[in-house]
Amino acid sequence: MIILGIDPGLRTTGFGVIEKHGSKLRYIASGTVKTASDGALPPRLKIILQGVTEIIATYRPDCAAIEKVFVNVNPQSTLLLGQARGAAICALVHADLEVAEYTALQLKQAVTGHGKAAKEQVQEMVARLLCLPGLPGSDAADALGVAICHANSVDALAMVKALAPQLQGLRMKRGRLVG
Repeated sequence: MIILGIDPGLRTTGFGVIEKHGSKLRYIASGTVKTASDGALPPRLKIILQGVTEIIATYRPDCAAIEKVFVNVNPQSTLLLGQARGAAICALVHADLEVAEYTALQLKQAVTGHGKAAKEQVQEMVARLLCLPGLPGSDAADALGVAICHANSVDALAMVKALAPQLQGLRMKRGRLVG
């Protein structure tokens, strides 16, 4: 299974492509899609959309994972980041890819073992987990981290999907499933 990870950003959108064979992960590619920091918003969103579309055409992933937007102090920055994320998601769903979403906390937990890891720790662990000769840039490392997070979650998600029809009508009572 080939997984495309996306770390959305209006100036720099990171991407990472890995392959999952059983429990083994193999690095395929990573990098960034960059936009002009002073340009108008619509052309910048178009660059993100076209960049992610080109990455999909080049690496032909089976699925994708993207980092969820967190709300930061500046609401305007959050809105702009959300629009960049939306452009990336549009490219992914236009290519008929299933898209999973993970928080920064989830990706840090999956890669480093704790959710409060610094960017440098994520870069170092991504390099170790994927046997890279050097450290990827921070945006590419986050994108690879999202892909690793999905690779670690995909088997559990498939199991839950398979069980879902059997669990319909059940509810929880005092921590136990009841019919």
